[in-house]
Amino acid sequence: MSFQAYLDNIETKTGLTPRQFVDLATERGFGAETTATPILEWLKADYDLSRGYGMALVHVITKGPQISQKHVGSAGTHADPSDTLWLDGKSTNPDYA
Repeated sequence: MSFQAYLDNIETKTGLTPRQFVDLATERGFGAETTATPILEWLKADYDLSRGYGMALVHVITKGPQISQKHVGSAGTHADPSDTLWLDGKSTNPDYA
């Protein structure tokens, strides 16, 4: 599953876009200096997100939408179309239009 697919599935499950999660995390005091554990605990307790899905959000919350070029444009199951994740909702993502 691609990085973007994880974020899209989180939106399907919770009804919240990745950007909304970033905003909620900021309100809780989570940011670049926060370790994964408290973010994962919050996501599990409040949204029942597993570690795998939670780690996708941990990346976005602590590092922003930029990802490694490693899988961009590759043909594998983890391929992403861009090195920048779309945080504003899957229905508005131009890569899926």
